[in-house]
Amino acid sequence: MADLFLNGFNTLSHGVVGYVVPFLFVLTIVVFFHELGHFLVARWNGVKVLTFSLGFGPEIVGFNDRHGTRWKLSAIPLGGYVKFFGDDSEASTPSTDSLSKMTAAERSVSFHHKKVGPRAAIVVAGPVANFILAIVLFTFLFAVFGVPSTSPRVDNIQPGSAAEAAGFKPGDVILSINGSKIHSFLDMQRTVGAEAGNQLSFTVQRGESTVDLKATPELREIKDRFGNVQRLGILGISRSTSAGEVTTERVNPAAAFWMGIKETWFVIDRTFSYIGGLFAGREAADQLGGPLRIAQISGQVATIGFTPLLHLAAVLSISIGLLNLFPVPLLDGGHLMFYAIEAVRGRPLSERAQEMGFRIGLGLVLMLMVFATYNDILHLASS
Repeated sequence: MADLFLNGFNTLSHGVVGYVVPFLFVLTIVVFFHELGHFLVARWNGVKVLTFSLGFGPEIVGFNDRHGTRWKLSAIPLGGYVKFFGDDSEASTPSTDSLSKMTAAERSVSFHHKKVGPRAAIVVAGPVANFILAIVLFTFLFAVFGVPSTSPRVDNIQPGSAAEAAGFKPGDVILSINGSKIHSFLDMQRTVGAEAGNQLSFTVQRGESTVDLKATPELREIKDRFGNVQRLGILGISRSTSAGEVTTERVNPAAAFWMGIKETWFVIDRTFSYIGGLFAGREAADQLGGPLRIAQISGQVATIGFTPLLHLAAVLSISIGLLNLFPVPLLDGGHLMFYAIEAVRGRPLSERAQEMGFRIGLGLVLMLMVFATYNDILHLASS
């Protein structure tokens, strides 16, 4: 195990700037907008914000704004937090004793003295800000850089593949899958990649006629250009591209915005499909990654260009938004769960019950971090 750790560490430390700088760039953008969502909605609801921190631990640099909020950059750049007036900790845990001693003026700006609705709005604003950031980034990429595309034509078919068994022929052009129109070869790949083991209905153009085919993508391990392994559904067809066949279409801002919404939903849908696959045994848990994997991928993507790095930031923003909505105490979703219980009961859970919940949540989050980091080390050691 020690050897694996050292190998993984050496892999990551080789070219530190190439990994760390893109990683911090991506993570800082995502965390900043998440916390900004909490901050803005808190201000709109009259809650006093004590601290806005990027990172945890000792403060490196900071300043106070005119409202008394301490904006700071902290030493451990693996997240961030907003601390409200009335919070007992950075996780917004309350202290009944301190809350009960507040004056009327202090209660008016205390987070925990607000009604359930405003508190829930403040909490959910973080993940919502992540989704909005993703839509904005996707919209910018589509409107400014355009959308690369190749026609969904079948040029080659692998012997013994699902495509061969289904009756695909070279020259077929895929028009739709399960009734959804296919615009490009990438559209086809993304749809098929998410449906391993599920029978799909294809409508293809073959010469002057259309043909209906049924095929079931096979689950295979595919390596990307950097050697990272992904498990995807594969038909066994490929597309040969020549000069002029790859087009880049710039779209107007309104169309780009709608495409950004659809792209954000695609990532959300794929994430839930993966989680469902984990519980059903169709997906492998070794695909879960932590900070080391994100740092590695950020560095790899940065070598391609700034545009793919922004795309990665959008995807990571969605992932962090979804993760924070899980009903686990300590995360935003855990707070929302407590508020839902409070709304039903007409009063909050006892301080002891909330404390126990936060301890359980902390344990779950730590276990997930340890598991993800273990996966990262194994991945780096084998790469």
